[in-house]
Amino acid sequence: VQLVESGGGLVQPGGSLRLSCAASGLTFSAYRMRWYRQAPGKERELVADISSDGSSINYEDSVKGRFTISRDNAKNMVYLQMNNLKPEDTAVYLCNARGAVTGYWGQGTQVTVSS
Repeated sequence: VQLVESGGGLVQPGGSLRLSCAASGLTFSAYRMRWYRQAPGKERELVADISSDGSSINYEDSVKGRFTISRDNAKNMVYLQMNNLKPEDTAVYLCNARGAVTGYWGQGTQVTVSS
């Protein structure tokens, strides 16, 4: 199983980024998908969560209205559109596949929000 994130980078406050996570080696449509983030010295936190069929979505309070999670089961992809980015969004963003029994992690992609 592989989860490969991409799309991170350096962006100014107020800017946007779109993260992608490509999944392989698993029945993607059977997994709930999540984006987590981890900033230096802080615990990993759940940012956004989408059910296996995309019908149920949840966000951490600080990103509501700014971030949008989506998935394409035909392409085995999950996305995180991040708008109006703030310096406090700076972190490594990780993709997570959560099944009934198993779970998998990507290696993460760095997002830095700074002027």
